[in-house]
Amino acid sequence: MHLIDRAALAQTVDAFAAKRDGAVVVAKNKTPQNAGPFAKFEDLREKGMWLNIPGPADTIDQDYGGVRSALGEVGIGYVGGTVNTFVANQLPNAAKSTIRDQLYAGQNPTFNTLNFMIVTYDLSRFGIPDGQIIVGAQQQYWTWKPGGPDRVGINTIAYYQTFFGGKLELKTGYLRNINEFAGTVVGGNAAVNVFGASSNILYQAGMSNNAAPTPALNLKYNFDDRFYDRISIQRSLSPDGQFAHILENPTGLDWSTTNAGVLLLDEAGYKNKAAPGLPETWLRAGAGFNNSSYIDLQYPKQARADGNSIYYVAADRQLWQSDVQGSPTRGVYAGFSVMYAPPDLNRVSEYCELRLYAKGLFDSRPRDQIAIVATNTAWSNVAVKAAAAKGHLVHRNSTALSGTYTAHLAPGVYSSLGLTYINNPTSITYTPRTGHALNVLVSTSIFF
Repeated sequence: MHLIDRAALAQTVDAFAAKRDGAVVVAKNKTPQNAGPFAKFEDLREKGMWLNIPGPADTIDQDYGGVRSALGEVGIGYVGGTVNTFVANQLPNAAKSTIRDQLYAGQNPTFNTLNFMIVTYDLSRFGIPDGQIIVGAQQQYWTWKPGGPDRVGINTIAYYQTFFGGKLELKTGYLRNINEFAGTVVGGNAAVNVFGASSNILYQAGMSNNAAPTPALNLKYNFDDRFYDRISIQRSLSPDGQFAHILENPTGLDWSTTNAGVLLLDEAGYKNKAAPGLPETWLRAGAGFNNSSYIDLQYPKQARADGNSIYYVAADRQLWQSDVQGSPTRGVYAGFSVMYAPPDLNRVSEYCELRLYAKGLFDSRPRDQIAIVATNTAWSNVAVKAAAAKGHLVHRNSTALSGTYTAHLAPGVYSSLGLTYINNPTSITYTPRTGHALNVLVSTSIFF
């Protein structure tokens, strides 16, 4: 085996990314001669998600020793990663507390680690169109337990295939629908750690996620290569919240949890990938309806109520392409998200987000990302009134402004540095000493 220069490897990664993102169009299950050495692994990456987990070209092991190629020959693909994050409030007059009494991430220095492994098996070799089996496991640890809690378990066990020449996509099993609907990660890259709490309102509505996968059947119909509609019949998360769900079902293998029913989701959208002279655009709108038994925040001591729902609209648009012919995904983007849930069953009733971000803004740093994100979280007016009636100090919303820079340090290695100012960092109730928060975030993501 020949030794490969690291600079040449970095150039290979960037060149492959440019081809993957639009400079070369590859037909399904076909690899053109000029597609690069990693194109043969594309069909072994997990299918059916909007989230982009770095591919084999952007991992620390790539194909050293030919291990990935040998596994690929028998239809096996894999990706693993570790994401380690540290958050701490920098304001000198911030209210400190014991770990037991901590109310938000960063109030005391907060650390969490997330480690995962996903293995795929290619079924197209047996004549199943785009067929794939996906199995994944995840471990997470938090110093502030409400942020997690700690767990070791599955993050997916899924089957995927297409019908009618790719018009219809089916994915079923234990799914994490946060990676299939809504698009909550700024820039769509799993390696980028950006502040933003839009997923919280989706979790309380019952949407499954990496730490809490649930049984589901997803169908996506592609009207053409841009317009689509995606529906899901999913076992809901616990109506008492994700924390309660994980405590009851830490492995993720249980079919259901207490009081959990069925969540129906539908999302209609328009999405085109960036190409030379064609800016990237993604428009989506969705709704979910959940028949789980929730606590009625207006009458918490009475019988539980069902009929919860979630509604959202989001858009992202590339405003400028900085490298039209080389890598059209590079450039400046803007986007927004608006989400709503009924205030009688949900502590978070409204969520709004504005984002401005850039991918590969500097020629010398073509894989870096910069993001500025402003958010407003509105608490349930029912829950606010109930807390005020008990004599608590309350606030009706929480606003935040954050800036994050994510550097691509080497194949498979990313590091993020962010700063976020938060007005009202706690949910609904606070004390005179709570004050504001100025959280610094340091995060490292490594993929193999």
